[in-house]
Amino acid sequence: MVYSKIGLLGGSFNPAHGGHRRISLFALEALGLDEIWWLVSPGNPLKPKKGMAPLSARFRSAVEQAKRAPIRVTAIERQFQTRFTVDTLRALTRRYPKREFVWLMGSDNLAQFHRWRDWRGIAEFMPIAVVARPGYDAAAVASPAMAWLRHFRVPLASFRHGGEWSAPALVTLRFDPDPRSATAIRRANPDWASRHAGKSPRDQVTHRLIASEGEAATQ
Repeated sequence: MVYSKIGLLGGSFNPAHGGHRRISLFALEALGLDEIWWLVSPGNPLKPKKGMAPLSARFRSAVEQAKRAPIRVTAIERQFQTRFTVDTLRALTRRYPKREFVWLMGSDNLAQFHRWRDWRGIAEFMPIAVVARPGYDAAAVASPAMAWLRHFRVPLASFRHGGEWSAPALVTLRFDPDPRSATAIRRANPDWASRHAGKSPRDQVTHRLIASEGEAATQ
């Protein structure tokens, strides 16, 4: 049986921007993926709540950036009621057993990966592809997580053409740096979320409506 190969890019998307799209399309081509799923987090335990736009606004910004690309936007963590990535990934694989997933992260996240809940469990559960981000490579290489993960590095060519994926496996991807960041966008336009107000959007994976904060989710 041929399974769909899906790249998972998680984050706050506060807001989503062209850098997310560019990284995703690069990873899609480099890894030979069928799709990318953007997991828009209801709340990142490692990020402060101050300055975090409502989920519905962040979700709409992601949908706008993903237009006309093999990218699907989902807030499935809210449905799963999972707070940590390791729990989300396990729930995803149970829900979609006919998909093969690879976790995508920037080198900035690899630098702090050792702070994530059960990060070794994530690596043992799902292959990881790390995309270079300017200014973070040195910290990523020197990180406690990389000291463990480097033993499981896999060449890109063998990963792409290796048939069934297995974990732990680490693939590193390098491409021209993209300077865009959500932080810079928020500084330049603190009211960016107001542009994404409106009726509840529909999840592109579960097809459920994304309720605004304080409202019940609907089918």
